[in-house]
Amino acid sequence: MKAITPGHYNKLPLSFYRKKNVCTVAKALIGKVLVTSFDNMATAGRIVETEAYNGIVDKASHAWNGRRTNRTEIMYAGGGVSYVYLCYGIHHLFNVVSNIEDVPHATLIRALEPLAGIEHMLFRTKKIKADHSLTRGPGNVSKAMGIDTQHTGIDLLGDRLFIADDGYKIKPSQIIATPRIGVDYAAEDALLPYRFILKDNPYISGKRS
Repeated sequence: MKAITPGHYNKLPLSFYRKKNVCTVAKALIGKVLVTSFDNMATAGRIVETEAYNGIVDKASHAWNGRRTNRTEIMYAGGGVSYVYLCYGIHHLFNVVSNIEDVPHATLIRALEPLAGIEHMLFRTKKIKADHSLTRGPGNVSKAMGIDTQHTGIDLLGDRLFIADDGYKIKPSQIIATPRIGVDYAAEDALLPYRFILKDNPYISGKRS
């Protein structure tokens, strides 16, 4: 597979991340390409599953009810930066911060379809074969792409970690909205259709219907 460099992709502009509706951002991220370049290892994968978190009014959000901590303060930055947190002390989860400063919207990237640098993904995940589990689920996404908490706050318009449009076209009917996964604690907000998936993609996480 051809080596990748940041110049091979058209980075999403800042205006993409400054949209007011977090679901608009989460849905629009489906089909875009997540690119990382760390330690001389470049990797890229197409985003096929996302989850939107609607800030202070969303009981599933880390910023619900205006909560601010050292960890979540980056969510209150202007859109276009990364928010990476450690889940259960094991999994590093990568989120895209959106909207304007002091509006803590974020979108979790839950699954990718690998495009380039698969040998690096296998090395990072200690896998021998590039099956669908390689980048299925948000923990696997971060591990395969080399993302961890040291990368929280990175400017997504830089060259180390960014999201791009490679011209891939998706019909509206191919994107399905469902409730989010693993947020039962959020009461009625757990039922909101804030998860977006690319229909029939084998890398989608969660139970198969």
